[in-house]
Amino acid sequence: MTSFVHVDQPTEHPGVRRAEVLFGQIQAARAGANGARPLIALLVLALAAAVLVVADKIVSNWDEGALLAAWTVFCVAAIALFALFVGSVRQSSLATMWREAAERRAEARADARFLATAQSDPRIMQELQAAVWRQQSDGVAPVEAVAKVDALARMNRRSQEVRMPTLYEAMRRMNSSRYY
Repeated sequence: MTSFVHVDQPTEHPGVRRAEVLFGQIQAARAGANGARPLIALLVLALAAAVLVVADKIVSNWDEGALLAAWTVFCVAAIALFALFVGSVRQSSLATMWREAAERRAEARADARFLATAQSDPRIMQELQAAVWRQQSDGVAPVEAVAKVDALARMNRRSQEVRMPTLYEAMRRMNSSRYY
């Protein structure tokens, strides 16, 4: 007579299962803290400052080898702590304001480069004036933008009227002035 033995063996290692549960709990805790992210960032910075003060008091009497090891451990722990809460710092209002200010500065630099190019190239200036006049006729363009473009165009016309002579023309004028 034949008999079958069924041994129930787990298909996953229990340590892997515990680690997955732990990571899931950490992610759930981080996801639940979205409303308090700036407060968490402030708490992390306060804890880091407190730990820095305590570490300085503790290691101030140690010799050089132990001091280096202690500061290395402290720096690794601080970097790990900041890496854990980098999402809350990234989404804080201070980071948003910094990002918006950088975008405004980049737009201002691009506008300045474009206007400098428009001053040196009459075709671009004519296109810019046409675009501003179209927006002005639609009632969309602000008065300051129209005045700025018109002032640039007038300045551009004056600079084209008083043009710099070429090297050949300047030398010809200089040589012809000697003989007369």
